[in-house]
Amino acid sequence: MTAIKHALQRDIFTPNDERLLSIVNVCKAGKKKKNCFLCATVTTERPVQVNVVKVKKSDKGDFYKRQIAWALRDLAVVDAKDAIKENPEFDLHFEKIYKWVASSTAEKNAFISCIWKLNQRYLRKKIDFVNVSSQLLEELPKVTEESVPSGENQSVAGGDEETVDEYQELNAREEQDIEIMMEGCEYAISNAEAFAEKLSRELQVLDGANIQSIMASEKQVNILMKLLDEALKEVDQIELKLSSYEEMLQSVKEQMDQISESNHLIHLSNTNNVKLLSEIEFLVNHMDLAKGHIKALQEGDLASSRGIEACTNAADALLQCMNVALRPGHDMLYAVKQQQQRFGDLREQFARRLASHLNNVFVQQGHDQSSTLAQHSIELTLPNHHPFHRDLLRYAKLMEWLKSTDYGKYEGLTKNYMDYLSRLYEREIKDFFEVAKIKMTGTTKESKKFGLHGSSGKLTGSTSSLNKLSVQSSGSRRSQSSSLLDMGNMSASDLDVADRSKFDKIFEQVLSELEPLCLAEQDFISKFFKLQQHQNIPGTVTETEELDGGMLSRQYSSGVLPSISSEKDMIRQMMIKIFRCIEPELNNLIALGDKIDSFNSLYMLVKMSHHVWTAQNVDPASFLSTTLGNVLVTVKRNFDKCISNQIRQMEEVKISKKSKVGILPFVAEFEEFAGLAESIFKNAERRGDLDKAYIKLIRGVFVNVEKVANESQKTPRDVVMMENFHHIFATLSRLKISCLEAEKKEAKQKYTDHLQSYVIYSLGQPLEKLNHFFEGVEARVAQGIREEEVSYQLAFNKQELRKVIKEYPGKEVKKGLDNLYKKVDKHLCEEENLLQVVWHSMQDEFIRQYKHFEGLIARCYPGSGVTMEFTIQDILDYCSSIAQSH
Repeated sequence: MTAIKHALQRDIFTPNDERLLSIVNVCKAGKKKKNCFLCATVTTERPVQVNVVKVKKSDKGDFYKRQIAWALRDLAVVDAKDAIKENPEFDLHFEKIYKWVASSTAEKNAFISCIWKLNQRYLRKKIDFVNVSSQLLEELPKVTEESVPSGENQSVAGGDEETVDEYQELNAREEQDIEIMMEGCEYAISNAEAFAEKLSRELQVLDGANIQSIMASEKQVNILMKLLDEALKEVDQIELKLSSYEEMLQSVKEQMDQISESNHLIHLSNTNNVKLLSEIEFLVNHMDLAKGHIKALQEGDLASSRGIEACTNAADALLQCMNVALRPGHDMLYAVKQQQQRFGDLREQFARRLASHLNNVFVQQGHDQSSTLAQHSIELTLPNHHPFHRDLLRYAKLMEWLKSTDYGKYEGLTKNYMDYLSRLYEREIKDFFEVAKIKMTGTTKESKKFGLHGSSGKLTGSTSSLNKLSVQSSGSRRSQSSSLLDMGNMSASDLDVADRSKFDKIFEQVLSELEPLCLAEQDFISKFFKLQQHQNIPGTVTETEELDGGMLSRQYSSGVLPSISSEKDMIRQMMIKIFRCIEPELNNLIALGDKIDSFNSLYMLVKMSHHVWTAQNVDPASFLSTTLGNVLVTVKRNFDKCISNQIRQMEEVKISKKSKVGILPFVAEFEEFAGLAESIFKNAERRGDLDKAYIKLIRGVFVNVEKVANESQKTPRDVVMMENFHHIFATLSRLKISCLEAEKKEAKQKYTDHLQSYVIYSLGQPLEKLNHFFEGVEARVAQGIREEEVSYQLAFNKQELRKVIKEYPGKEVKKGLDNLYKKVDKHLCEEENLLQVVWHSMQDEFIRQYKHFEGLIARCYPGSGVTMEFTIQDILDYCSSIAQSH
């Protein structure tokens, strides 16, 4: 290793004016073992630079080359991996981490120790030595190069470097001095002893010169000592003066401390005064109510708009003062307590005054509105409450203030409002419904003007008297209508239509008057009492309190404002209390309409369904929606009852045994019902209810038509079935009811079947003997006798055939057909007008029978020359002349 070190110094570092201080043989960790050397070097020129140089052996020859160098000042961390166990691995952290494995742990430790010493001597920077034994990191003497002469610096440096390494190379100056000395003594090499003796003698001469120099400088030393004594005396005097100065400064320091403490107290006092002023300003700004506001609360005019505005502003200012968020400790101040008490008294005084004034307004509204009832008594209209609502809405903000400050008085006003208004609305609504009932029971001449019954134009009678009017069921209604034909020159159906149209308009006007009245009152309650209508917060627990039959929703704890969900309930309960008479009056009106005409339930179902649908679109949980929904249930029940009554009347129909049946009454009533229902339910919301009723009615009609036909004695069963099912089919075809398409097809089939049955049954009588003869012929053929052999049968030979044919000459056939026509005419009813249809069918059937008879004659009696005494053309002529003659 020493030879390598000398070679590296000579070949690489000496040309660059560097000295090699330490070397270690390493290879990179984790890779192929390519050895190289890490060298610690310093420059010979000042300022000294310390480097770590990587030297690698050249691949082309047996010499070394410098590969890379790092400045020691760039080294951040030296990691020896393990401070206890021997480990040749170590890391150097420059701009990146370099991992090395030394050839031996001793070389690694020597190199790290050299790095540490160079750092302490030249750099004095913080290099972290990690996992390095403390024995390697010994402190070097703190001797700087500047504290000794250059020559001595060299010797010191050389001495220190001896500790680093045994070999120290001479520098250029040393080599030059030795060469000069050796030139002066040419024999120094040949005679070393003589050279050494010469050097010893010269050294003795130098020592003597030094001693003489010292002895010569003794006087100067004495002078120097005197100067030192004088300097010591001066120092003592200076110390005395400094002591006196220090005492003076001490007193000044004490005075400055007192001034500083005084300044601190003054600053603290100023700070406290500023804070106190801020607190006082806060209380004054937030808890001081203007005199004008106080006067408005105590004496403000609550009747004028300007006075209401002043009171509203004063109440808001008072509320702000009372709700101010006091800071900690404010509530303990006497002035604050006194001001809060004053605010409380003002609030109580103004709340009493406001509640009293609003109660008077409620009472006055009842009197004013009662005076206007007379002018509405002759018209089917309800009084308008908009002016009253407009006047009261001026107090809406004050009501909101009262609700947030004194909920007890707010609740009391709510109860009083409901009491006064419920009585007022009850009078108005009852009078309104009295007018509606009188108009419904009036004559049909008033259907356009809706005038009152009687000429006086006043309200006469009550609900009980109206119920005593001559109101009958649908059958009596029709008889009553027929008795009035002479009065109005109208048919019974026209009279019914006029009455129903009149009822429909009156009922629609009643609902149209009630709906805006309820909506306007609900909107006013929401705005005036500051209650939310359309928001809902789930999870709020409320209780209810009974108020004279109504229910008012409120919070459980007194003084706690209701939640939004309970406020919505509160609006509904207030509306129930105020309009508690609407639902009973509507039910009475519906009952009256149902008594007047059971078909009125159709009008009421459509109108009520439409108004319920409209109300639910606005607010499904509102009072109007709930009330109309309850009434709709009653109307639907009446409608179902009307359908059930019609079915029951079908089942109870009794026919006369002496007269022909014709079109049954319930068939005509179904036609009337269907036509009326289709006109009423056009584009209606509850079409499904009507479709269900249609199915029930039509099945009842089918069953009872067949029942009556079976019981008929005067009219043949086929005629009853044929006429009535033809009427049903015509009705369904005309009205085009989609849900009854299957029933329409069934009615047509029944009509066709019974028409054919009746025709066949009737035609058997005019040619009775001929029919019996050919029935016997067909029976023989059916028994197996060949058709051409039938003529050999004694009872069916040619002579018997001619005898039967002679009994039916053309004149007799025409006579028989004429009798048949008259009989059919007696069976059929005039209103259905099926005579010609039936007669034409009989003509076709007779011709078919004629052709059938001729066919049998041709097959069973071939070549006999026997023919009927009349032809098909004769039949057509007979039928045509008979039909024309009748």
